[in-house]
Amino acid sequence: MATLEIKDLRAGVTTDEGRKEILKGVNLTIRSGETHAIMGPNGSGKSTLSYAIAGHPKYEVTSGEVLLDGESVLDMTVDERARAGLFLAMQYPVEVPGVSMSNFLRTAATAVRGEAPKVRQWVKEVKDEMTKLEIPAEFAERSVNEGFSGGEKKRHEILQLALLKPKIAILDETDSGLDVDALRIVSEGVNAYKDSGDAGVMLITHYTRILRHITPDFVHVFADGRIVESGGKALADELEENGYVKYVGTTV
Repeated sequence: MATLEIKDLRAGVTTDEGRKEILKGVNLTIRSGETHAIMGPNGSGKSTLSYAIAGHPKYEVTSGEVLLDGESVLDMTVDERARAGLFLAMQYPVEVPGVSMSNFLRTAATAVRGEAPKVRQWVKEVKDEMTKLEIPAEFAERSVNEGFSGGEKKRHEILQLALLKPKIAILDETDSGLDVDALRIVSEGVNAYKDSGDAGVMLITHYTRILRHITPDFVHVFADGRIVESGGKALADELEENGYVKYVGTTV
């Protein structure tokens, strides 16, 4: 059973005007089998939280802890965090020209698993997961995300999730830019990942539409760089109805 603990996390960026603090003391614990939805207005720091956990060099952690099964991930390089069991699905997946999806996926799986997958078994594994996500077979030989639509990029992210099987998945606005069909397929992929083993999910989103497909165990309101309220699915429904107005400027 995996546990991700975020304790009084503070982080920011350096701008032309000087240092800007974005995360102002985030506390959150995610355990295997749990889905935590992080919801909040634009600019509240939700994506910064995901990048700080993953190790994006732009974001400097100034204090606090991030522990995966009791071990500090802040002391790890980005690739070490991935091998330890952290996964980040980005809001805007990057293109990697010249690197085929098949090579990328097998290289990533080899790094995470500690040895190269057996070829025949791997081919079947990839084919099965691509079929579930309705990804055409020819995409395996295309460059990573190059020329992909928004929905195709998000399906590829979930394909990685299914094959790498991390302990904790951080999904940054996975529903962004998806049509109805793509949203359903991606959501089914996330649910299958969570149901397949000991896995926890942090789902960052603005809207409740993805929560009609992925049922959260906990909903957290993120405002001004911290979690200001937590609850269950009913809290998400309240946010859909009333928005974030009452949380703007809230501090705890």
